[in-house]
Amino acid sequence: MIDFLKKMTEWILQREEEMAKNCAIPIDQIDKQIEKVEEKKRKLEAECRENIAELEKIVTKLKWIKSEELACQRERQSKEEEGE
Repeated sequence: MIDFLKKMTEWILQREEEMAKNCAIPIDQIDKQIEKVEEKKRKLEAECRENIAELEKIVTKLKWIKSEELACQRERQSKEEEGE
């Protein structure tokens, strides 16, 4: 579905480019499209930043868990060596 939308968008942009070459497309129409696309871009960037921040929190937590487990393993190994 996404490929279809990409191809349709590309096709529409090609047609609009041809219309622009023939001075047949209103500037306000292009301005509205630019505005919509820029707004969508801003929203996606914000969403991506939020997702990346959440993933960073998860990675940090997992690294902490790993360090705790490594500490437990070292302690266990030390006790085993003392008991031998």
